[in-house]
Amino acid sequence: MTRSPAPHLARQAALPALIIAAVIVTVVVPQFFPADGGPTGLDNSLDGHIHSSFDAHQWLYRVLVAPSNNYIAIPLQLGAALRFAYRRQWWATGFMIIGPEVAIMVNSFALKPFWDRQLHHYLAYPSGHTVQLVAIVTALALVSESTRARVTIVVVMAVVLPVVLVGMVGMGYHHPTDVIGGTAAAIAMASALYLPWRYFTHTPPPPR
Repeated sequence: MTRSPAPHLARQAALPALIIAAVIVTVVVPQFFPADGGPTGLDNSLDGHIHSSFDAHQWLYRVLVAPSNNYIAIPLQLGAALRFAYRRQWWATGFMIIGPEVAIMVNSFALKPFWDRQLHHYLAYPSGHTVQLVAIVTALALVSESTRARVTIVVVMAVVLPVVLVGMVGMGYHHPTDVIGGTAAAIAMASALYLPWRYFTHTPPPPR
C-alpha cells in the first residue's frame, strides 16, 4: 500500500507558513504605535495590570526577567551546540551557533533602526533580549530530531515567555509589544535561516 504524500506535504508547508505568520506579526504590531513610538493601548492595559499586581514585590521582576539574560541564554545556546557536537551532528552544531547570532545582528542593525521605537536611551522594538532567547530556543527546536523534544521545547517556551514579559515590563525595560514583536521576529528569522541551512548541509555534492 502506498503511503499518502499528504502528511509529508503538510510538514513541508508548516515551516514556511510559520515564517509568514511571524513576519506578519512583526510588521503589523508597529502599525499600532503612536507617532512618538510610545505605548499602545495594549501596552498601557498590560502595564497597568502588571504593576498593580506585582509592584509590592519588586524583587520578583528580577527573577522573572532572568531567563532573557545572557547568563542564562548563552549557556543554553552553547550547551545545546556542545551536545550536538558530541553526537557529531555538525550541521546542528553550526546552526545552534550561527543561526541565533545572525538573528541578533539583523535585529540590532536592521529591524531596530528601521522601526526606531525609542525607550529611555535605546531602541526598544523588537526587544533584543527576547530575540536572543527565542532565536536560541527556536533553533534548538528546529534541529532536534525528536518530536517529543520539539513539543517539550515549545511548551516550555510558551510558559517562559509570558513570565519574561512580566519581568521586562515590571523593570521598565520594554513595552509588552516589544516582547511580542521580538518573539515573532526571532521565530521568523531563525526559521528562515534554517531552511537553506538544512538544505545545503544535507544535500550531497554532485558526482564528479
